[in-house]
Amino acid sequence: MAYPGSAAARLSESAGGTLPLLAYLAIAIVLMVADQRGGFAAQLRQKASVLAEPVWWLAASPGRLADGVGELFSSRTELQDDNQRLRRELQVHASRLHRLAAVAEENQRLRELLGGTRGYKLSAQLAGIIDIDLDPSRQRIVLDSGSDDGVVVGQAMMDAGGVLGQVIEVTPRRATALLLTDPEHAIPVQVARSGLRTIAYGTGDTQALSLRNIPPSADIRVGDRLVTSGIGGRFPAGFPVGVIEQLEPDVTRRFVVAEARPAARLDRGLEVLLVSNTLDQVDVGPEAPPPPPPTEPAPATEPATTPEPRA
Repeated sequence: MAYPGSAAARLSESAGGTLPLLAYLAIAIVLMVADQRGGFAAQLRQKASVLAEPVWWLAASPGRLADGVGELFSSRTELQDDNQRLRRELQVHASRLHRLAAVAEENQRLRELLGGTRGYKLSAQLAGIIDIDLDPSRQRIVLDSGSDDGVVVGQAMMDAGGVLGQVIEVTPRRATALLLTDPEHAIPVQVARSGLRTIAYGTGDTQALSLRNIPPSADIRVGDRLVTSGIGGRFPAGFPVGVIEQLEPDVTRRFVVAEARPAARLDRGLEVLLVSNTLDQVDVGPEAPPPPPPTEPAPATEPATTPEPRA
């Protein structure tokens, strides 16, 4: 029997502390040998990593959330910048489209103006409107062409619809034109259907012309087209003037008064055509030499002799 404090007791205590250590050491050696030969530790670590993956994902969630928020704000900022840039580009393209539309309308208007002289051997000159007389009793416009550009008093003024008026005053750089509906204006016209000739007077209203002193037996109807007759030589013949809209007797009941709507657009447009009916202004090519003067025949009593050439 071993008493406390004896040598046997101390030996038993040291042996009891050493045996577990030896056991742990033996187990460790066995595990190392087994891992070396069968790779059990690697498989165990792989399964442990699979089990620990949710923990890692939860641990990395705050970082991913911060990155997502930062990317969201940056994407929103980029989208706002792109939106503003696209809006500016849209405004620029819209202004260009408006400009192109204006140019297309101007081109169409000029085509109509130039097409108005098709079929007529006339000289035509394009002029722009720069001012309008605001006096209600006078209907006049100012053009940006004058005598330096070949404009002369009496030239007929037209647009794509028909006759607008005529030039009444010319300066070197400007010209004043009287509109067709001015109360002081009159133009010889002809009914295109029947050939009836009469005169259309201005009324002061841009939408009305007056034809007076028409015989009741005259062949004229509502809807007849009026064209220039060419009488007087100032307005070329055949250009549209207006359309008959109303026929009624005058105060004496002896004649008929007709009201016509002008064919020209008197209150629209920025360009006009100045046309002339003189043939010498038409471009006919180079001038031909004058014919030689006629030679007088020799008298009958004296035979014609040919002069000998001089040395």
